[in-house]
Amino acid sequence: MIHQFRSILVCSLVLAGTIVSAGQAAPAEADKVVASASNPINGQTVRLDDRYRIGFRDKLTVQVFRHPELTQTVSVNSNGTISLFKIPTPLIAVCKTESELARAVEDAYRKDYLRNPEVNVAAIEQNSQALAVIGAVEHPGRFFVNRQMHLLELLALAGGPSKEAGSRLMVVRPGSDSGCQQTLAPKQGDSGLFNFSIRDLQEGKQTFAMQPGDIVSVLEADIVFVYGNVNEQGQVVMKQPMTLTQAIASAKGIKPATQRDKVRIIRQKPGTLEREEIIVDLGAIDKQKAKDPYLLPNDIIALSQDKTMSIINSLTKSLTQGIPSLLYRPY
Repeated sequence: MIHQFRSILVCSLVLAGTIVSAGQAAPAEADKVVASASNPINGQTVRLDDRYRIGFRDKLTVQVFRHPELTQTVSVNSNGTISLFKIPTPLIAVCKTESELARAVEDAYRKDYLRNPEVNVAAIEQNSQALAVIGAVEHPGRFFVNRQMHLLELLALAGGPSKEAGSRLMVVRPGSDSGCQQTLAPKQGDSGLFNFSIRDLQEGKQTFAMQPGDIVSVLEADIVFVYGNVNEQGQVVMKQPMTLTQAIASAKGIKPATQRDKVRIIRQKPGTLEREEIIVDLGAIDKQKAKDPYLLPNDIIALSQDKTMSIINSLTKSLTQGIPSLLYRPY
């Protein structure tokens, strides 16, 4: 009967730990818990052992069957150990699976205190393997995971890109603090900065396996400014790489009498407060005699008015507006 009870209890705890850590208080809105499954990512860093391994700051329940006085909840110390009732020496917990630590606790109790101890260990708070998503997503926050996860999966858990998102995201990898690097096969390095196109991720052209401690930053869309002789002046949002003619089209096109051969792109020089001016000929671009230049974030496109054409257009307009009055002038 005892063994049957133990089997049922172990299964219940395992299931609870798979979906949400057993007995864990409801996480804050920004802290999410992710279900466990095995899904290595091809071509990227993959787990050598997909079982959850205990890390620093994890909270554990240690249950000794038939000895409720020994059952307790402990946190993994900064040196990777836990201290338990009636065991004089701290036990190393970091890098062990729950079952491996349970066997180690049984051995320790068997040595000096119990004849046939039966122990179950469950990680009720898996605080060592959090991933973070910040920036232009619907639900930024921290996500506690206990399996290998794809970058696109994590982006989906954060609600996906928001309407302010641009076309790029970055993954910052400061290095895992789980204390158990041997569970990973480091094909991409333990730390660094990685850039991705959101569209390429969504279309499966790029893939990336997350590691504990990774921070994903979804960048907001860049902006350029279009001013002067266009139909709609102001900011133009760049969700994708944008050319000069595309920016002008986004500004509803140019007005009559625009000086097409002297369109100015005003651009800040990298690392300085100085600006440079690039002169572009729209006519040459239309005739495919010049390339349509790609814009950089915060470029200013200035379109000037052709003074001669402006005078002619103004005169034509005034004459055209005067025709009705001439037709209906009373005699």
